[in-house]
Amino acid sequence: MNKNIAYIDGTNLYKGIKSLEKELDYFRFRKWLIHKYRINEAFIFMGYIQKQEFLYQYLKNAGFKLIFKESVTQKCETKGNADAEMILQCVRDYLEKMPNNIVLVSGDGDFSCLIDFLVEKKKFKTILIPSRKYCSYLLRKKKCSLTFLDNERLLPNIIKRERTPGRY
Repeated sequence: MNKNIAYIDGTNLYKGIKSLEKELDYFRFRKWLIHKYRINEAFIFMGYIQKQEFLYQYLKNAGFKLIFKESVTQKCETKGNADAEMILQCVRDYLEKMPNNIVLVSGDGDFSCLIDFLVEKKKFKTILIPSRKYCSYLLRKKKCSLTFLDNERLLPNIIKRERTPGRY
């Protein structure tokens, strides 16, 4: 059986889609990952904030596995940069689970070295970048598969739909 895994930079995905003035439907996004890339496991990496428990349950119900980094509040801003955890988990899974294909979700250039590693090991499928506007130059210059989620044909498949008036 093929084992395909997605590693998602939760904050980057959320902020990238939000910058488009859209709201991601995580259930639809998870189904799209299964359909498009045959993803068996999908990990979301993010900072942990206790008052967000309802969000974490929603993401688990949508089929995601959550990996947290302890959040730190500085100057009224909470940060939980989980890039290192994402890289470590990906490399650990490469060594222990030997996946067939790996999909990354982020526009952050910090993952450039991980892409190089996965390409070298012939495990890299694509990086899904939430918004062209927030795509690092380090990713843009890569000679590998880049998929932009803000594509007008792709985006409607993964965002929340507006309800038709009078329908429940």
